[in-house]
Amino acid sequence: MSTVVTFGEIMLRLSTPGFTRITQAQRFDATYGGGEANVAVSLAHFGHDARFVCKLPEHEVGQAAVNQLRRFGVDTRFVVRGGDRVGIYFLETGASQRPSKVVYDRAHSAVSEMDPDEVDWDAAFDGADWFHWTGITPALGAKPKAAVERACRAAKAAGATVSCDLNFRSKLWTTDEAQATMRPLMEHVDVCIANEEDADRSLGVTTEGSGAEAAEDAELDEAGYAQLAEKLKADFGFDAVAITLRESISASDNGWSAMLLGGAGRAAPLAEAKRSRRYDLRLVDRVGGGDSFAAGLVHGLLTKTDAEEALNFAVAASALKQTIPGDLNLSTAAEVEALAGGAGSGRVQR
Repeated sequence: MSTVVTFGEIMLRLSTPGFTRITQAQRFDATYGGGEANVAVSLAHFGHDARFVCKLPEHEVGQAAVNQLRRFGVDTRFVVRGGDRVGIYFLETGASQRPSKVVYDRAHSAVSEMDPDEVDWDAAFDGADWFHWTGITPALGAKPKAAVERACRAAKAAGATVSCDLNFRSKLWTTDEAQATMRPLMEHVDVCIANEEDADRSLGVTTEGSGAEAAEDAELDEAGYAQLAEKLKADFGFDAVAITLRESISASDNGWSAMLLGGAGRAAPLAEAKRSRRYDLRLVDRVGGGDSFAAGLVHGLLTKTDAEEALNFAVAASALKQTIPGDLNLSTAAEVEALAGGAGSGRVQR
């Protein structure tokens, strides 16, 4: 298998039990997660050497985050220790017509104050085949932004493919701030992962036919999303563009699929954008769904010669994750392959 490096923030996640609201909760369920950490865990489950770069305090909460990564097979040698706090986010899980909500408490977290020189980037990328980051990390401040650029240059010097999930977060920065930072960083990116909102707010690229609030009987405008992928690829020179397509019927039920144009890794490129199989999801926990798609796509592009197979693996991986509580996709490659191959009845395995 391959060596994949990810860089970002892992946070303490405090979730309300069941479907209770934050204002009524008497206790919270604690776990850890974050965009790039979630990808690293998924890839470790798929059999890859997954390295995670971050900064975490030396106290017990920071150590608990490191332990979580190690528990699932992630290489933590390049986690810098120091700083005062681990970022926190509170999650209230929605249901039916009530949406889920996230409240962040992450100001002055250790990674947001990490100097780029604190990481031995050459060592971190020694033998690396792939580097993955998201738009969340440079949104944390000037130092993380500089560290992302340093990491991208080190990845390229090592001959690694670079993927980015745009992941626009309005609670972290404005559209203008995002575009001023993200557009120049795209020169380092080979594989871009986005939805229509990310493409618009992070890169200023728009299309018609948004499916973000699609009605239950609505049809997504596949041609519009194919045009979005083509425009992103042409404007920024990406080798591949993946567009995730979520139909939000309610907070409990979503349609889930994706499109891919181009290719990378071992996968021969798709000359035209192709749409994956579509899944009707009864959501257990949608947080981390995009991260599991990104990890599935990286795995697929690294291991398959057919880019459409890579796409279908990624969508199946993400569909499974959204049935698992917590940020992490704890599915194996074999389980994902089974679903991608049509085994989605949910019958008990004996």
